[in-house]
Amino acid sequence: MERRYQVIIVGGGPVGVALALDLAMRGISNALIERYVTPLRIPKGQGLTQRTLEHFYFWGIDEELRAARVLPRGYPIGNVTAYGNLMGEYWYAPPGREVVRSYYYQANERLPQYQSEAVLRRRLEDFPIAQSFFGWSATGFQQDDTGVRVTIAREGAPNDQQVLEADYLVGADGARSMVRESMGIDRAGADFDARMVLAVLRSKELHEGLKRFPEKTTYRVLRPELQGYWQFFGRVDVGEGFFFHAPVPREATVENYDFLGLIQSAAGFPCAATFDHVGFWDLRIQVASVYRIGRVFIAGDAAHSHPPYGGYGLNSGLEDATNLSWKLAAALDGWGSEALLDSYSEERRPIFVETGEAMIAGGIEKDREFLERYNPQRDRAEFENAWKTVADMDGARQQSYEPHYEGSSVVMGPPDGVISIHGKYSYLAQPGHHLTPQPLSSGRNIFQELGDGYTLLAFGVEDGAVRAFEDAARSLRVPLKVLRDGYDSERTAYEARLVLVRPDQHTVWAGNDPPSDPLAVLKRVTGNG
Repeated sequence: MERRYQVIIVGGGPVGVALALDLAMRGISNALIERYVTPLRIPKGQGLTQRTLEHFYFWGIDEELRAARVLPRGYPIGNVTAYGNLMGEYWYAPPGREVVRSYYYQANERLPQYQSEAVLRRRLEDFPIAQSFFGWSATGFQQDDTGVRVTIAREGAPNDQQVLEADYLVGADGARSMVRESMGIDRAGADFDARMVLAVLRSKELHEGLKRFPEKTTYRVLRPELQGYWQFFGRVDVGEGFFFHAPVPREATVENYDFLGLIQSAAGFPCAATFDHVGFWDLRIQVASVYRIGRVFIAGDAAHSHPPYGGYGLNSGLEDATNLSWKLAAALDGWGSEALLDSYSEERRPIFVETGEAMIAGGIEKDREFLERYNPQRDRAEFENAWKTVADMDGARQQSYEPHYEGSSVVMGPPDGVISIHGKYSYLAQPGHHLTPQPLSSGRNIFQELGDGYTLLAFGVEDGAVRAFEDAARSLRVPLKVLRDGYDSERTAYEARLVLVRPDQHTVWAGNDPPSDPLAVLKRVTGNG
């Protein structure tokens, strides 16, 4: 039995489901293959950024997602970092992602990944054009110039097989990706040679002990003997639910290690706890050398994996999905080129390489250097000065992580532009950067009016400038919506009267005057230049 789709997605975690949903909303037929019938109830991937909530807004499920949260609505999202243990003298609570809230259309959120995944799955059911194969696994695939063929088998019944055909295949099947391994794509990165435990527990006594701090969702412990690796607790709910990560000996098993003692040591006080889950993972950062070969792509943990430091994993994976989806749709609709498809790997891979190197590995190294150099037992005054500096730097990290695509081949960026996580949050309309939300004179926000394709923001310009873009888009069959308004009020923050925005809300060109050749601009940003 063979069935034909436009895209097949192997892996139905949140990244795979999000990609299937985004494609379906763009009218692209797809098949989603996932071995698990229901999401695994392990509380990971909890911290969702403002940017991620923008995606849920465009998928029409931002309010449903917020309703699914386990924490009380409005509960503060942020972290505490303590020295020694959570009852120690030295701790700080840096500003969280609220410092960049005004640059996005949505506020950030926190809930277990299985809750987010359930919301995505329910929304996917609204689109018959997307067919889900939950309880099935992909066992192999082939590709040629005409498409891909994927063999799938029902879990527990390996002889019950089907062959699915499509134009493209995306592997969103996790760190041990069958799709990536079948293509022979290698991965590289930092291996810290550390074994970590993930414990899911319930402890009312731990909750009571943490009342010494402002209400937060994550509590991190820095200890000299751990060489920069954290022990950290995260709230699942308010009252008793937590998860806990910490380094453990390589030989530790569920049976031979005192995990309650480890938790009490990190907490700094005796507390009872009931364990719902205990598992292990290796602390390493791995990034695939390429994200595309022919008609096959990889996304999410299949393309990049790292320790759960900083909440980059799920958010990065969902950004992969939204970056890739509109480009696949453009190619399938006939106006997107091979170069546009190549730009997925070109744009997304450097972002994660730098995230792993600078934000994760770099953060571990900075913590290690601090712990080796400063000790309150040796020199209290020196330690306290350094501790204050660390706290200030931790707070500033939120504002320094600004992923952008200035150097992309499909962006009209500056001549010396690069693709990087290092930027500066600004309301300016800058090519390669995320568009910031601003109100229209109608009272609605620009984000409420953006089109599914490209959108041209036209503020106080003559009709001729707009018509030139419309004519160019029509000739290339590129979907273009024009959004007209006056150049006044908050819209002047863009410092551009004309702003061209692509389907994933990134600016690709901006100026006060129309370009000499709008056709050339549109060819460039669609990969047809």
